[in-house]
Amino acid sequence: MANLEAYQEYQRIEDFEEDSPPGEEDLLVHVPEGLKDSWHHIKNLDNFFTRIYHFHQKNGFACMMLSEFFELVQLLFVVTFTTFLVNCVEYDVLFANRAVNHTGPGQNPLDRNKVTLPDAILPSQQCTQRIQENSWIIFLLIMAAIFWIYRLVKVFCNVLSYWEIRQFYIKALKIRMDELCNFTWQEVQDRLISLQREQQMCIHKKELTELDIYHRILRFKNYMVAMINKSLLPVQLQLPLLGNVVFLTQGLKYNFELILFWGPGSLFQNKWNLHPKYKRNGNRLELAQQLSRVILLMGLANLLLCPFILVWQVLYAFFSYTEVIRREPGSLGARRWSLYGRLYLRHFNELDHELHGRLGRGYKPTSKYMNSFTSPLLTVLAKNFAFFSGSVLAVLIALTVYDEDVLTVQHILTAITVLGVVITIARSFIPDEHMVWCPEQLLQCMLAHIHYMPDHWRGSANKSETRDEVAQLFQYKAVFILEELLSPIVTPFILIFLLRNKSLEIIDFFRNFTVEVVGVGDICSFAQMDIRRHGNPTWMSEGQTEASIYQQAENGKTELSLMHFTIKNPRWQPPQESSVFISHLKEKVHHDAQGGPSTQLLLSEAPLCTSLQSNESATGPDNLLASVLAHPILTASGLQGRDHHFIPPSTAASAAASVLASLSTSQLAHTSRGRSQGLLPSSVHPESTMYRSDRTIIDSMSNSDSRIRSNPLHSEFASAEMSLHAIYMHELHQQSSHPQRSSGQWQSTVPMRDLHTNTGFQAHSGLGSSMSMPTVVHLGGWQEEEEEDEDEDDQEINSGSTPKQGTRSSC
Repeated sequence: MANLEAYQEYQRIEDFEEDSPPGEEDLLVHVPEGLKDSWHHIKNLDNFFTRIYHFHQKNGFACMMLSEFFELVQLLFVVTFTTFLVNCVEYDVLFANRAVNHTGPGQNPLDRNKVTLPDAILPSQQCTQRIQENSWIIFLLIMAAIFWIYRLVKVFCNVLSYWEIRQFYIKALKIRMDELCNFTWQEVQDRLISLQREQQMCIHKKELTELDIYHRILRFKNYMVAMINKSLLPVQLQLPLLGNVVFLTQGLKYNFELILFWGPGSLFQNKWNLHPKYKRNGNRLELAQQLSRVILLMGLANLLLCPFILVWQVLYAFFSYTEVIRREPGSLGARRWSLYGRLYLRHFNELDHELHGRLGRGYKPTSKYMNSFTSPLLTVLAKNFAFFSGSVLAVLIALTVYDEDVLTVQHILTAITVLGVVITIARSFIPDEHMVWCPEQLLQCMLAHIHYMPDHWRGSANKSETRDEVAQLFQYKAVFILEELLSPIVTPFILIFLLRNKSLEIIDFFRNFTVEVVGVGDICSFAQMDIRRHGNPTWMSEGQTEASIYQQAENGKTELSLMHFTIKNPRWQPPQESSVFISHLKEKVHHDAQGGPSTQLLLSEAPLCTSLQSNESATGPDNLLASVLAHPILTASGLQGRDHHFIPPSTAASAAASVLASLSTSQLAHTSRGRSQGLLPSSVHPESTMYRSDRTIIDSMSNSDSRIRSNPLHSEFASAEMSLHAIYMHELHQQSSHPQRSSGQWQSTVPMRDLHTNTGFQAHSGLGSSMSMPTVVHLGGWQEEEEEDEDEDDQEINSGSTPKQGTRSSC
């Protein structure tokens, strides 16, 4: 990377809507006479917009402050209760190792040796004396008291600042607190933009755009996403026996942000400006040495604090998870999106609630894919462990039913509890013999929601290597807990021995990939979603990008992020280069749709597709995506259409193009007012007519839904639309990267650079009326549901895949 500094120096991008000087040191927010309040002079708009966003997402002032209060109480409880357990409990009496003799008038002789709870608790004076005699306990209590006071001051500051945000919502945005839960973030954002336009809040900016707000809220997160995308941060470790392991915890991530963004000696001089010395190329080696020293000091500080942080992590995990494990031992076998997975799968300029919603929709198909892998060896061991444990447990239960005095025998309850836990864990490794899985199909269902998938996963869905890589993104909860417990020990070594070696690359990264947007400040250049500077030719930006391999975002993140942001923010006007890419993609969709199935045919297959996925309560977006993903299977199986004619084989790409083109054509019929930008943006627009224009399509998707204009439904259709784009763009990327995979009977696709503006529905020379298609890929439907602990049986789909050892019965 050091040899690539010639790429570019630190740049400044002039926003096409802005004419203000750079910097925000004198930034003022002007509010008219009727709205003058404590927000009339804002110097840090990053914090201001971030607090507005968090205020909305955390459901207002009362919920936020109540959470802050109980965090303080929780910390106080953990410290106090732990100190009490260590110093004030007589465990010899509690465990009946020492006899207790109760004597006194009126005392029942039978109760003289009975141990009561007060017998095991030391008197307050003796307890205090024990604490005073233990210097380590006093030191830890002092440390805990300092941290608690710091948290108390921070909570007090948050009360003041969020009270101002509450007033801003009520007085400026005209949103009452009892109505806040009825507003989506897009509606709050629209009011912010309108308020700036009407009242000129910020005197250094004529208008706010959606991208301006996203840039301020996600300034540092976009940098983190870009560094993960470029594999800059040392989170992948090569360990003996374990191989490639991804290790990224909350503590390690906090240290990364502390070193790079807002800690002492960080690269940013304030919340919105990179320090000027990091913008110049001349002293990069000196700056790298300086950053290396900062990382070393931070690593040593973590090493020094390691015992205290480790004790806290253990105590917090014990109090948080012990009861859950006792009640539901199988909860440790549940999965969650890892912290690395959230950064790897995150789009540029994707807010937290958008990411959580998208990954939540992808939870079910990802769980099904991971559950499709089993270990025959573990299955045999688990069956036998379950048999032996169940036999002993059955005898103990029978004895307790016969005579309850058995429960008074020492450790009987403990044995029953442990055996129950062992049986529950063992059964989690025993697959359901009636389940039939299609790994390739499930992987495509995953892709519809997570939007990112390495190229080598395609065609390798049934391999354990692919499963292990997915597990890095979708880890067991037990693994998450273990990593957090090990974090205080591992983090110092990662900082000292791995991150320090990346100092020069980090300096070059921030210099080469930081741009200044006037009125916004310094941001990651990848967050501009500029196809020309960061596009990838294999992701439909050939002929439109000037980026080298070093400048390109990996896995099509620039292109997919641009489409995601455009769909989520339909009123946003992209810059010229981005507009050209969106227009070309739209033409490509229309062109490929000519050889694809009709939308009416896809939707007529929706009941069959959803039944294949056991999704009885599918909504319109569910049916739409299920039809697109399952259509190649139905056509490859030789099923006839409603007119009893054979349906030609097609791919998921052609099916997705047909649906997108149909919706876009429906939009054009009703948007002759001049809206030419964006691909189906009205699908999420509150005033959209796209989905209402074609009543046949809408009625077939959801005959019972009378609230077609509701924001939740628009949000669902926007998510489905982005899923279609992800499927379509990945298919075209595969055709572009691996043209040899295309079947000989189909002609090559027309490159996007050969498509012209007014030929969206014209057949190009050499193509005819047929559409280019790769070899039929056996894909299947998906279902969009909340996380559930229970699994549903999949129906058997005969797509010709060969079962492989290590997986359950597969189609």
